[in-house]
Amino acid sequence: MGPIGVAAHLVQFLGRDGKAGADGHHIGAISAAPLGSASILTIPWAYIRMMGGEGLTEATRLAILNANYIARRLEPFFPVLFKGRGGFVAHECIIDLRGFHAVTAEDVAKRLMDYGFHAPTLSWPVVGTLMIEPTESESKDELDRFLRRHDLHPRRDRRHRKRHPPTPRTTSSKTRRTPRAPSSPPTGRTPTAANKPPTPPRG
Repeated sequence: MGPIGVAAHLVQFLGRDGKAGADGHHIGAISAAPLGSASILTIPWAYIRMMGGEGLTEATRLAILNANYIARRLEPFFPVLFKGRGGFVAHECIIDLRGFHAVTAEDVAKRLMDYGFHAPTLSWPVVGTLMIEPTESESKDELDRFLRRHDLHPRRDRRHRKRHPPTPRTTSSKTRRTPRAPSSPPTGRTPTAANKPPTPPRG
């Protein structure tokens, strides 16, 4: 974590050195460096210096393009949240799985691990969603490989889950499935059996 800076009225809530212990509003130490470490800033600094202005602009364009490509391909099967003018997203897209009663966002995240994908950000900023951030470094072939994996999940039902072991199946250890939070009412359109999985474009 990088250095932490807050307004004056929040200083009382900052972490403290572990030797000081908790006192009043202070919560005590939360890491070896209670206020973050400025040394981590050398990583983005080096990235900015190596990329330059033109490189950063091009990387930004590609990241936004990749996120909107994923959003448009998944939108027929998953509601996409927080779209801007024209129906576009920024450098990430958030798909909503709260309308799926038999499959949760956690199920999808765990299943993606079986295919070699690092699971997207789970249940943030909205519970029951996945925030997919492809970045500028992913090729179209890799994006299509990722998209082909999502077609497994809207078509699952409770009988399918009973026939198959918990996911991920390729890891050495597994955890129990977390129950669905009752405070997350389903929103958006509900997938139906008529939905077909997305087909990657040819060429």
